[in-house]
Amino acid sequence: MPPKRILVVDDSALMRRLVSRALDGQPDFVVDGTAGDGEAALAAIERRVPDLVTLDVEMPCMDGLATLTHIRQSWPRLPVIMCSSLTARGAAVTLDALTRGASDYVTKPSSATSLDANLKAFGDELARKIRALLRLGEPGQTAVPAAAPVPPRPARAGRHRPRLLAIGASTGGPNALAEVLRYLPADLPVPVVIAQHMPPVFTRLLAERLSGICRLPVREGSEGTPLRPGAVWLAPGDHHMLIGSRNGQPELHLDQGPPVNFCRPAVDPLLQSAADCYGGDVLALILTGMGRDGQQGCRRLHALGASIYAQDEASSVVWGMPGAVVQAGLAQRVLPLADIGPAIVARLTSAAGEVDRHVG
Repeated sequence: MPPKRILVVDDSALMRRLVSRALDGQPDFVVDGTAGDGEAALAAIERRVPDLVTLDVEMPCMDGLATLTHIRQSWPRLPVIMCSSLTARGAAVTLDALTRGASDYVTKPSSATSLDANLKAFGDELARKIRALLRLGEPGQTAVPAAAPVPPRPARAGRHRPRLLAIGASTGGPNALAEVLRYLPADLPVPVVIAQHMPPVFTRLLAERLSGICRLPVREGSEGTPLRPGAVWLAPGDHHMLIGSRNGQPELHLDQGPPVNFCRPAVDPLLQSAADCYGGDVLALILTGMGRDGQQGCRRLHALGASIYAQDEASSVVWGMPGAVVQAGLAQRVLPLADIGPAIVARLTSAAGEVDRHVG
């Protein structure tokens, strides 16, 4: 199979070279063209028909948002990865782009430390996201199938009434979180914790945006914050968010230990700490995302009798994280995104002692 073709769009000739250099040598995809502005990008897409586009956020004349809007009108299924600076403005525009249909984003390499080290980390992250969106396996592996090759094994029923809602998400997560959280009532009887793969600044702005559309306040987690019903805490970028206990009261702890599953924040540490603090009294939800982050935490919760829900493949941008949980037989329910919010509310407000027996 010929390699997939990538179009790199950036107004900086240096950045176009850096992105091309970062992706150089990949066996299953190649940089097949570049463009320096939005109009040139649209013409190149028409002419070259690439498999994926990396798109700069800040460009003169036609910026990244305007270019993305045109791409979505003419090529609605073309994967687009936004390339953003790690600034408040870059984060805000990137979140706007995700709302308008961008598939994912990466932050540009910084010159604050070694450019070579930053370029390698940037290239590794971008390559992983390209492979996930194009359903490519790791180098040397066969392509990821479009559908699960075998039916998921049914999971045991969740045996406990949840006292905590814990959510994990990655690629496609901001939009999925907005869809789920808008259903939660202001008097939700449990606290909510979220690990979304995102860097600093981005998580703060995401929390602010989610808080503006939800009936519950959404904040970045902070050290020592007590976990009480009726609020949502989002893991801050570059920190794992964990749950501990002080005098019998659950509280948040932040940790900058090594990345887990290439990520910090990561979902597994959050879920495993939830299991330590709440036992099986947890409803875990794994939303769209690349990789397998969350599977080990769900395995621990499942053994304790917790309820575990997963987003289905058809409504996921990437079915890596929820798919890993489903294929391991850990999910009681596998639901399209539109059905998840109502299902969660019903589970969290059901009569005491009711178990979750649904599968699919």
